[in-house]
Amino acid sequence: MGSVGRYIFRATLGAFLLVVVSLTAVIWITQALRDIDLMTNQGQSALVFVAITGLIVPLLILVIAPIALVIAVAYVLNKLGTDSEIIVMNASGMSPWHLFRPFLAVAAVVSLVVAMLSAYIAPEGLRSLRRALIEVRTDLVTNIVQPGRFINVEVGVTFHIRERQPTGELLGVFIDDQRDAKEHITVLAEQGEILKNERGTFLILQNGSVQRHESDQLEPSIVVFDRYAFDLSKFAAPQTITYSVRERYLWQLISPDADDSLATSQPGQFRAELHDRIIAPFYPLAFVVIAYAYLGAPRTTRQSRSLSLLGAITAVASLRVIGFASIVFGVHMPLAIVAQYIALAAAVGLGVWAIGRGIIIEPPAFVTNAITTLMKRFAPAAEAT
Repeated sequence: MGSVGRYIFRATLGAFLLVVVSLTAVIWITQALRDIDLMTNQGQSALVFVAITGLIVPLLILVIAPIALVIAVAYVLNKLGTDSEIIVMNASGMSPWHLFRPFLAVAAVVSLVVAMLSAYIAPEGLRSLRRALIEVRTDLVTNIVQPGRFINVEVGVTFHIRERQPTGELLGVFIDDQRDAKEHITVLAEQGEILKNERGTFLILQNGSVQRHESDQLEPSIVVFDRYAFDLSKFAAPQTITYSVRERYLWQLISPDADDSLATSQPGQFRAELHDRIIAPFYPLAFVVIAYAYLGAPRTTRQSRSLSLLGAITAVASLRVIGFASIVFGVHMPLAIVAQYIALAAAVGLGVWAIGRGIIIEPPAFVTNAITTLMKRFAPAAEAT
């Protein structure tokens, strides 16, 4: 790759990184707002909120990367065309394939990233996200430390805390235990503190009393204490996590366990997801071929690139829609999955043929004339307003 190739490679890769970071950030914010209850209702810090919701970023990049690559390639080709650099390169004897190499190199890099994301990184992020959300939403300590609320952590057990200090100290602790029909226990304490160690989770209470009222006694017995440990570990129920099809690694889709109930009950979902993962790395390559076929041929300043850009966007969108439809219908109709392979091969084949022959892909004359007529018709109305 010569100096021209390195220049195009850097420009395309830089534009791709800028687009993918921008789009990912915008979409991540919209997705993160759906889990804002982690901060409002679950009492988690902003750092924990960002860390947990950030686990969805690999999946977003997996979806956005091919689209960002098309935008980057279209931007660089449009810039080269506007500055007449493509015409100069063509006049100097540079073949279309020589100019296409740096774009293909960027596409190969993006395809490699997409392959790693789809095979392991994105499923692992979704798994971690599920585990983190379950841990937060079932964390007994997090649920208890909600000042001013009566929390039923188990049938017959109620917690209440008046206030929580910035240091983590709890004030005005109330515990009501009615699990035993023969004995009613009420614990009151001025201060409390959560302690976690290898033995479990404990609520360390200070300056309080324990009131025990047995069913066969008229008067309760009250014991005053300076320090009292209340075991919280027994209230934490173990969680069994069943990962969805999208949260499975690629090799788990290829060869699921024999005792996997999900694979047995949803074989169509496994099949469709597997083919979606396999074909995902080929979309960046196909998109670059399509974009270059429409925009890479040299044009004079009188030849508009707008319609060619519109054609490239339409072709890319159509190819992706066929892929999505093939996956959806392939769940119940295995033969439908073949459609995305045929469409991908046809798009790449036609694109390579157009690039090799240096064909300028433009809409038919009647389409161009119709658009020109419409623009002339609406132009006076726009000037009048």
